[in-house]
Amino acid sequence: MNPTDAWYTDAWYTAADKPELVTFGPVHGLGVTGQGEPGGSEYGTCVSALYAVADALPSPLMAPLEGRWWVEDPRPFVEVPRDQWRWHLFLRLPDDLDPAAVDQARENARPSGLAVDRVQLVTFTEGRCVQMTHHGHYADEPASLSLMDECMAEQGLARTGLHHEIYLSDVRETDPAKMRTILRHPVGPA
Repeated sequence: MNPTDAWYTDAWYTAADKPELVTFGPVHGLGVTGQGEPGGSEYGTCVSALYAVADALPSPLMAPLEGRWWVEDPRPFVEVPRDQWRWHLFLRLPDDLDPAAVDQARENARPSGLAVDRVQLVTFTEGRCVQMTHHGHYADEPASLSLMDECMAEQGLARTGLHHEIYLSDVRETDPAKMRTILRHPVGPA
């Protein structure tokens, strides 16, 4: 990815170090849906397929990997076994990309033997959100999420959509000092 591309440098990929309110319109990209723990077999299969299709685009784009997460369980997210976590993985594409290019990229990636048929062109709109940049390991996100919850309560807001993470650092990074993740929650009146 060329970090000077206008679509990459827009507000979608920036967030303050403290909770803030923002609004986003629709975004387009490659998406794949699955269930299982991050880094598990199903997750790895889907990530590989997602990147195989992205790499087969006419001008390969390497946007940061994103994940929108949820559980189908009344317990708090962190209390649910990780193999029951559900996710939509996403790689954003420029708005002006011809949808036919995605179909062709999927066909071009088919010989890889990866699950490329699971990769779809998707559009979603988050609308109004509370977000912040989390610095550190993923396991330490509850502290940042707590700050976001406080911000929502102060503003009279509640979550209305999926927990969203944008991995600004490589997801394989293990040095917490180098790890940066945008945490985002769509919100509405409480």
